[in-house]
Amino acid sequence: MTMRRILTVDNAADLAVLKQVSKPVETVDDGVRALMDDMLETMYAAPGIGLAAVQIGELTRVVVMDLGDGAPDPEAEAKEGEDEPARVPNPRFFVNPEVLWASEETLPYEEGCLSIPEYFDSVERPARARVRYLDREGRMVEEEIDGLYAVCFQHELDHLNGVLFIDHLSRLKRDRAMAKVKKAARMAA
Repeated sequence: MTMRRILTVDNAADLAVLKQVSKPVETVDDGVRALMDDMLETMYAAPGIGLAAVQIGELTRVVVMDLGDGAPDPEAEAKEGEDEPARVPNPRFFVNPEVLWASEETLPYEEGCLSIPEYFDSVERPARARVRYLDREGRMVEEEIDGLYAVCFQHELDHLNGVLFIDHLSRLKRDRAMAKVKKAARMAA
């Protein structure tokens, strides 16, 4: 596994890639699984809960996710200031994901993005969805999802379609987000 650089919106070349539509995967093979392993390592190191391949410069319809909802880790103790011990990793893999149906009911959620560092804002998305994708082994999966799982799935699917979560915000908020990220990048340099 190799950790990859995450593209960010403060870099014009990165932004141009992030705004592109990703291509479907023809076959889930060892190359795609290696990409998913790299993505997972990169996501955990960031740290984040979801990552689309385009965010590491790969224009392919692949997403990895770990919502931190695995079983409690019996080997780990709670960190200082936390009530519960760490959880066992619960990685999820999605190839050619799609939404088949989405509820009219929406769920506002405070979203962030590894490609838009340190910026968070509320986005309303369908609260439930029926989705289809290929898993890590290339098997077709169809399931109904809700809550954080639905929010994250839709957020990552947007990436594959060249859409960032800030594109769902007003122009004023979007401009403010871009200015904040660019200022933080300048100060870090």
